[in-house]
Amino acid sequence: MIKAYLRAEDSFRTVSVEPDELVDLDVSSLIWLDLLSPSTDELATVERSLKIELPTRQESEEIEFSSRFWEDESGIDINTYFLVRQEEKFHNETVSFILRGKFVVTIRFSDHRIFTEFSRKLRLSPRSFRDGADILSGILAMRVDMDADTLEALSRGIASLGRRGPQTFENPTEYLSHITDYEDINITIRENLTDKHRVLSSLLKSASISENLKKEFSMMMKDVNSLVISANFNFERLDYIQNLFLNHLSVEQNKVIKIFTVMSVIFLPPTMIASIYGMNYKHMPELEWVFGYPFALTLIILSAVLPLYVFKKKGWL
Repeated sequence: MIKAYLRAEDSFRTVSVEPDELVDLDVSSLIWLDLLSPSTDELATVERSLKIELPTRQESEEIEFSSRFWEDESGIDINTYFLVRQEEKFHNETVSFILRGKFVVTIRFSDHRIFTEFSRKLRLSPRSFRDGADILSGILAMRVDMDADTLEALSRGIASLGRRGPQTFENPTEYLSHITDYEDINITIRENLTDKHRVLSSLLKSASISENLKKEFSMMMKDVNSLVISANFNFERLDYIQNLFLNHLSVEQNKVIKIFTVMSVIFLPPTMIASIYGMNYKHMPELEWVFGYPFALTLIILSAVLPLYVFKKKGWL
């Protein structure tokens, strides 16, 4: 799907464009061309119509820095991560920005909510966005704000998990699973923020960006830096919670071992007595004694009760 945002005096006009209609598109009023899951033929048509070169999906997902940001005399090409949530899982997906003169082209392969919200913002305050660079700045600013909300929600979840403790879960592995899930999400957000930091840093060095926009990018950079600090703090908090969990697990295991140890000590003397009187040697003194059997039973009971009494007295039980 291709959407074109055209400036009309003090407002914007949104047009859904078919590939064969791109030739008749008024490029002079074009501010933003948004491509959602474009096919190879659609990309080729846009390239011919606008006389620009667009990255393929494979090229946009390259992790080398030279592929993430590229600037020459024709304009700026940016491939940056956008955070995508599917159910309870998060992953980073690359969105491409091609800034050429007064317009910007965005290429994405998921229906990100941010683009719908920014489109609404664009219609409500059209005077705030004069060209493609303003569109780029506005989308990145909204994305940083969304990342901040996501990171804040994650921090609240981690804090809540720490307050609950492993004892509130029936299965200890479920608690460990929650810690692992939070770590995976935090790693994904941290990678996303690192990528944003690199892009913003490059934009601040660009000669194609106006000084006013550089001030906005500088503010975004400060926000990203503070979010990176929050993400790093989440790692420290998760390590602390995991250590508490391991300590709790160790204590519980020690309790079990303690029970087995106490039971072994309790049954050791009766076992020894029973073994001695189970030998049945011919010249055992108690073998022909009438009270030999009750005497052996009494020794067995006393040898079992006495350690219990001592352990109870010492507070070991």
